[in-house]
Amino acid sequence: MERLRNKIRDIPDFPKPGIVFKDITPLVKDPAALRLTVHQLLQPFLGNDITAIAGMEARGFIFGSLVAWELGIPFVPLRKPGKLPYDVQSVSYDLEYGSATLEAHIDAFDSNDQVLLIDDLLATGGTAKASCELVEKLGATVVACAFVVELDFLNGRQTLAGYPVHSLLHY
Repeated sequence: MERLRNKIRDIPDFPKPGIVFKDITPLVKDPAALRLTVHQLLQPFLGNDITAIAGMEARGFIFGSLVAWELGIPFVPLRKPGKLPYDVQSVSYDLEYGSATLEAHIDAFDSNDQVLLIDDLLATGGTAKASCELVEKLGATVVACAFVVELDFLNGRQTLAGYPVHSLLHY
Protein backbone atom coordinates (compact mmCIF):
# COMPACT_ATOMS: atom_id res chain seq x y z
CA MET A 1 0.00 0.00 0.00
CA GLU A 2 2.98 2.30 0.40
CA ARG A 3 3.18 2.50 -3.39
CA LEU A 4 -0.36 3.90 -3.45
CA ARG A 5 0.22 6.17 -0.46
CA ASN A 6 3.12 7.77 -2.34
CA LYS A 7 0.68 8.69 -5.13
CA ILE A 8 -1.67 10.66 -2.85
CA ARG A 9 -0.69 14.32 -2.70
CA ASP A 10 -1.53 16.52 0.29
CA ILE A 11 -2.88 19.97 -0.59
CA PRO A 12 -2.94 22.15 2.55
CA ASP A 13 -5.75 24.65 3.15
CA PHE A 14 -8.01 23.31 0.38
CA PRO A 15 -10.92 23.87 -0.01
CA LYS A 16 -10.61 26.05 3.08
CA PRO A 17 -7.99 26.89 5.74
CA GLY A 18 -7.17 24.02 8.07
CA ILE A 19 -8.20 21.26 5.65
CA VAL A 20 -5.56 18.97 4.13
CA PHE A 21 -7.04 17.72 0.84
CA LYS A 22 -6.01 14.23 -0.26
CA ASP A 23 -5.43 14.65 -4.01
CA ILE A 24 -5.78 11.43 -6.02
CA THR A 25 -4.81 12.91 -9.40
CA PRO A 26 -1.18 11.65 -9.21
CA LEU A 27 -2.59 8.16 -8.56
CA VAL A 28 -4.98 8.17 -11.54
CA LYS A 29 -2.22 9.61 -13.72
CA ASP A 30 -0.10 6.49 -13.10
CA PRO A 31 -1.64 3.51 -14.98
CA ALA A 32 0.15 0.90 -12.87
CA ALA A 33 -0.91 2.54 -9.59
CA LEU A 34 -4.47 2.91 -10.86
CA ARG A 35 -4.61 -0.75 -11.86
CA LEU A 36 -3.25 -1.77 -8.44
CA THR A 37 -5.84 0.43 -6.72
CA VAL A 38 -8.71 -1.12 -8.69
CA HIS A 39 -7.52 -4.65 -7.94
CA GLN A 40 -7.08 -3.89 -4.24
CA LEU A 41 -10.57 -2.35 -4.07
CA LEU A 42 -12.25 -5.43 -5.54
CA GLN A 43 -10.06 -8.16 -4.01
CA PRO A 44 -12.05 -8.70 -0.76
CA PHE A 45 -15.29 -9.01 -2.71
CA LEU A 46 -14.35 -11.62 -5.29
CA GLY A 47 -16.81 -14.49 -5.06
CA ASN A 48 -19.41 -12.41 -3.16
CA ASP A 49 -22.03 -12.46 -5.94
CA ILE A 50 -21.91 -8.70 -6.40
CA THR A 51 -24.17 -7.82 -9.32
CA ALA A 52 -23.61 -4.05 -9.64
CA ILE A 53 -21.24 -1.28 -8.63
CA ALA A 54 -22.47 2.18 -7.61
CA GLY A 55 -20.18 5.19 -7.51
CA MET A 56 -20.77 8.71 -6.27
CA GLU A 57 -20.11 11.81 -8.31
CA ALA A 58 -17.47 12.46 -9.31
CA ARG A 59 -14.35 10.57 -8.23
CA GLY A 60 -16.37 7.49 -7.37
CA PHE A 61 -17.07 7.28 -11.10
CA ILE A 62 -13.37 6.74 -11.80
CA PHE A 63 -12.82 3.85 -9.43
CA GLY A 64 -16.34 2.41 -9.54
CA SER A 65 -16.51 2.13 -13.31
CA LEU A 66 -13.09 0.47 -13.46
CA VAL A 67 -14.04 -2.07 -10.78
CA ALA A 68 -17.31 -2.78 -12.63
CA TRP A 69 -15.39 -3.25 -15.86
CA GLU A 70 -12.95 -5.66 -14.18
CA LEU A 71 -15.84 -7.69 -12.74
CA GLY A 72 -17.93 -7.52 -15.94
CA ILE A 73 -20.95 -6.09 -14.13
CA PRO A 74 -23.01 -2.88 -14.43
CA PHE A 75 -21.87 0.47 -13.09
CA VAL A 76 -24.53 2.87 -11.75
CA PRO A 77 -23.60 6.55 -11.34
CA LEU A 78 -25.08 8.36 -8.36
CA ARG A 79 -25.35 11.92 -9.61
CA LYS A 80 -25.93 15.46 -8.43
CA PRO A 81 -29.44 16.78 -9.15
CA GLY A 82 -30.40 17.67 -12.71
CA LYS A 83 -27.72 15.55 -14.41
CA LEU A 84 -29.77 12.47 -15.31
CA PRO A 85 -32.21 12.57 -18.25
CA TYR A 86 -34.73 9.93 -17.12
CA ASP A 87 -37.03 9.56 -14.09
CA VAL A 88 -35.00 9.62 -10.89
CA GLN A 89 -35.18 8.77 -7.23
CA SER A 90 -33.26 11.03 -4.87
CA VAL A 91 -31.90 11.22 -1.33
CA SER A 92 -30.96 14.47 0.39
CA TYR A 93 -28.50 14.65 3.24
CA ASP A 94 -26.74 17.15 5.46
CA LEU A 95 -23.17 18.26 5.03
CA GLU A 96 -20.92 20.16 7.38
CA TYR A 97 -21.65 23.34 5.42
CA GLY A 98 -25.18 22.76 4.07
CA SER A 99 -27.01 19.98 2.32
CA ALA A 100 -26.71 17.94 -0.85
CA THR A 101 -28.73 15.51 -2.93
CA LEU A 102 -27.88 12.42 -4.94
CA GLU A 103 -30.00 10.92 -7.70
CA ALA A 104 -30.16 7.72 -9.73
CA HIS A 105 -32.48 6.52 -12.46
CA ILE A 106 -35.49 4.68 -11.06
CA ASP A 107 -34.56 1.59 -13.08
CA ALA A 108 -30.87 1.64 -12.12
CA PHE A 109 -31.08 -1.54 -10.05
CA ASP A 110 -33.08 -4.74 -9.93
CA SER A 111 -34.57 -5.85 -6.63
CA ASN A 112 -32.13 -8.77 -6.51
CA ASP A 113 -29.04 -6.61 -7.09
CA GLN A 114 -26.18 -6.97 -4.61
CA VAL A 115 -24.31 -3.65 -4.80
CA LEU A 116 -20.77 -2.66 -3.91
CA LEU A 117 -20.58 1.09 -3.30
CA ILE A 118 -17.26 2.70 -4.27
CA ASP A 119 -15.79 6.17 -3.74
CA ASP A 120 -12.35 7.71 -3.49
CA LEU A 121 -12.62 8.96 0.10
CA LEU A 122 -14.47 8.22 3.32
CA ALA A 123 -14.54 11.28 5.58
CA THR A 124 -17.59 11.82 7.81
CA GLY A 125 -19.59 9.20 5.91
CA GLY A 126 -22.56 11.42 5.06
CA THR A 127 -22.32 11.02 1.30
CA ALA A 128 -21.69 7.29 1.55
CA LYS A 129 -24.61 6.78 3.95
CA ALA A 130 -26.93 8.73 1.63
CA SER A 131 -25.66 6.65 -1.28
CA CYS A 132 -26.51 3.44 0.59
CA GLU A 133 -29.98 4.83 1.33
CA LEU A 134 -30.50 5.69 -2.34
CA VAL A 135 -29.46 2.22 -3.52
CA GLU A 136 -31.80 0.64 -0.97
CA LYS A 137 -34.62 3.05 -1.85
CA LEU A 138 -34.31 1.72 -5.40
CA GLY A 139 -34.79 -1.84 -4.11
CA ALA A 140 -31.23 -3.22 -4.15
CA THR A 141 -29.02 -4.40 -1.30
CA VAL A 142 -25.72 -2.76 -0.38
CA VAL A 143 -23.20 -5.56 0.23
CA ALA A 144 -20.32 -3.29 1.28
CA CYS A 145 -18.60 0.05 0.76
CA ALA A 146 -15.05 0.42 -0.55
CA PHE A 147 -12.80 3.49 -0.51
CA VAL A 148 -9.32 4.34 -1.67
CA VAL A 149 -8.71 6.65 1.32
CA GLU A 150 -10.29 6.76 4.79
CA LEU A 151 -9.79 9.71 7.13
CA ASP A 152 -10.05 7.74 10.37
CA PHE A 153 -10.20 10.80 12.62
CA LEU A 154 -13.55 11.85 11.07
CA ASN A 155 -15.25 8.57 12.12
CA GLY A 156 -17.05 7.94 8.83
CA ARG A 157 -16.97 4.21 9.48
CA GLN A 158 -19.31 4.79 12.47
CA THR A 159 -21.78 6.56 10.18
CA LEU A 160 -21.76 3.44 8.01
CA ALA A 161 -22.40 1.07 10.93
CA GLY A 162 -24.13 -2.02 9.58
CA TYR A 163 -22.22 -1.95 6.27
CA PRO A 164 -18.87 -3.65 5.81
CA VAL A 165 -16.24 -1.02 4.95
CA HIS A 166 -13.01 -1.68 3.06
CA SER A 167 -10.45 1.12 2.75
CA LEU A 168 -7.01 0.87 1.17
CA LEU A 169 -5.26 3.77 2.87
CA HIS A 170 -5.88 5.20 6.33
CA TYR A 171 -4.96 8.68 7.53
